[in-house]
Amino acid sequence: MESSSRLGLLRRSPAFGLLFLATAGSSFGTYLAAVALTLHIKALTDSGVWVAALLIADFLPIVVIGLLLGPLVDRLSRRGLMVVSDIVRFGVFAALPFANSPEALVALAGVVGIATGFFRPAAYAGVPNLVPHDELTNANSLLQTIETLAWMIGPVLGALMFAGWGPDVPYVVNAVTFLVSAALVAGIPDRKLRSAEPLTGGHWRDVADGLRLVLTSAPLRTVLIVWNVVLLGSAAINVAEVFYAQDVLDAGDVGFGVIVATSGVGLAVGSYLAAPALRKVGLRRHYVGSIALLAVGWGGAALSPSIWIAIPFVIGGAAGNGAAIVCNHILVQRGAPDRYRGRALATIFSFNYAVLGLGMAGAGILTEVYGAREVWLAASAIFLIAGVIALAMTRWLPIASTDADDVLEAHARAAVSALVGVEDFDEPRAPYVPAHEPAKRPLPEPEPAQAATSGLERIANLLERIERRRALERTKTTP
Repeated sequence: MESSSRLGLLRRSPAFGLLFLATAGSSFGTYLAAVALTLHIKALTDSGVWVAALLIADFLPIVVIGLLLGPLVDRLSRRGLMVVSDIVRFGVFAALPFANSPEALVALAGVVGIATGFFRPAAYAGVPNLVPHDELTNANSLLQTIETLAWMIGPVLGALMFAGWGPDVPYVVNAVTFLVSAALVAGIPDRKLRSAEPLTGGHWRDVADGLRLVLTSAPLRTVLIVWNVVLLGSAAINVAEVFYAQDVLDAGDVGFGVIVATSGVGLAVGSYLAAPALRKVGLRRHYVGSIALLAVGWGGAALSPSIWIAIPFVIGGAAGNGAAIVCNHILVQRGAPDRYRGRALATIFSFNYAVLGLGMAGAGILTEVYGAREVWLAASAIFLIAGVIALAMTRWLPIASTDADDVLEAHARAAVSALVGVEDFDEPRAPYVPAHEPAKRPLPEPEPAQAATSGLERIANLLERIERRRALERTKTTP
């Protein structure tokens, strides 16, 4: 069972504490500078086309890296990738005060996108190796919460700094946060970010294997399909948000700011409460329930006659989003063995950003044609569809939270076995073991003579062992 001291994880796992602090600082600086970049290019051009180009330059490299370069996250040192990414981003933001043309701003934003495309999958691929096995949910919850808080605070301070001093101050502040982040990440032992040596069959074979793994591993395939559907709805919400606040609710600029701020509150609350909720209801019910809350929250907000009635629904919908994101991280981190986890994350991020970009383009047109309220209602319907898909695609997950991790990892091993052959691959769990706590014994593997000959048999054997364990526990508790 996870410790009741949530933030105590930063002390119990110093390496994770360093990553947490690095994430907090760099996320704060990133969101602060993102607003400054947008305002800067608008001031230079007064052109929506240039603003769109800036946004595309930020996320398009992530799409390309995930599809073509994802295996590098597994082959190269994860700590090295993260440190180099931070140093590159430090250099970019240190140079931005000297950039005075929209072309230069977009080009430098593209460099930042490339660095981010390597940093995020490397960081999240390494998290399971930094914390005790039973505290992975808490670790993801804390990381998502601090990122959300940075998303709430950073843009406000960035806008205030831009109004008071222009773009140079937020650029410099962000540069410093990346330098601090690089120093913190450099303090994490490289061995702690990786539990197994990578397997490689050549770069393009590795790229194909990463895509095949995402499509064949049930946990990864679930996230790929369900979250891409959710992102279509999220794109619609984000694009129509300003029009809904100003034109439909007649709440003006202040109302738009209130909706953005309250959605941040909801995201933070949902992210932080995800860990205890997952412990109580299990991964499947929590995942499906969180997406259902997304649908109900944003649907209620879309039907609200005033901003004050909409606010509680916005908080609820955003809370569902934050909680579901933590579930996504668990599904991917447990659903891909460490040797393949980086490329799996990069591939999924790539598809997510591609769908988000296409969804935003379509939502812009639909908002013009049908109006913001109708687009928000359509987004709520999309979330509902995603919840139904999630319910159908997680039938293989047990209800009991104590068995979910074993089943996730069995599906991961089965999917990798299909890539490299059952005889060639067997990556047992490499748990984090604190000095004060003895190692927990994993479920016994089948004897060699009874070893599974296929991925499906491996899963069947695991489920049989779980049932035997439950029967034994019932026998022990029966008077």
